[in-house]
Amino acid sequence: MQVNNEFLQNLRQDYKSATLDESEVDDNPINQFKKWFDHAVEAQLYEPNVMTLATADKAGRPDARIVLLKGVDDDGFRFFTNYLSAKGKELKRNPYAALVFFWPELERQVRIEGTVEKLDKETSEAYFDSRPVASQIGAIASPQSQVIPNRAFLEEKFEDLQSSAKDKKIAKPAHWGGYIVKPTRIEFWQGRRSRLHDRINFELSKGSWVKSRLAP
Repeated sequence: MQVNNEFLQNLRQDYKSATLDESEVDDNPINQFKKWFDHAVEAQLYEPNVMTLATADKAGRPDARIVLLKGVDDDGFRFFTNYLSAKGKELKRNPYAALVFFWPELERQVRIEGTVEKLDKETSEAYFDSRPVASQIGAIASPQSQVIPNRAFLEEKFEDLQSSAKDKKIAKPAHWGGYIVKPTRIEFWQGRRSRLHDRINFELSKGSWVKSRLAP
């Protein structure tokens, strides 16, 4: 098989598994997100908490990567990372982000935009302490987003830290912790036939959510 423009242009699916009507959508988009997330878990989708995180650098150029959702409540959506990583530096300069969840088996996506704040130290420490020891060591060993000479450099650093940390409680490093994306817009997208998808959008206005339908 040769991947070319003709092949790509003919790759398509006609979505038909479900519909989405305004009357079916909770007036609180966080509650609606939790319902859809529950559906994704019940469907046994692989890592339903995978989400794309988009930020922008100091020149306004977009930057995106996959991270994992590690908490959601009325305040927003939580994830954890290295504060000195590329995304950490971008969020420090420009504390706004977009998230995208895509669950292809359910023909659904959720798009989120909002402001970003660091979680408090206690919350970050509690989550760090809950992680497997190897993941804790990995967070310390990796100078995330920085240039390293080779794979061996990383593995040797990991092994050294693993040896020195044996039978000891590992403390969260100062450069690692959580963020919360506080949403100002949340859109629920349900795939439909003939590309006439259902899009129900929520915008935060004066502290209240305003629901509307968008054209696909």
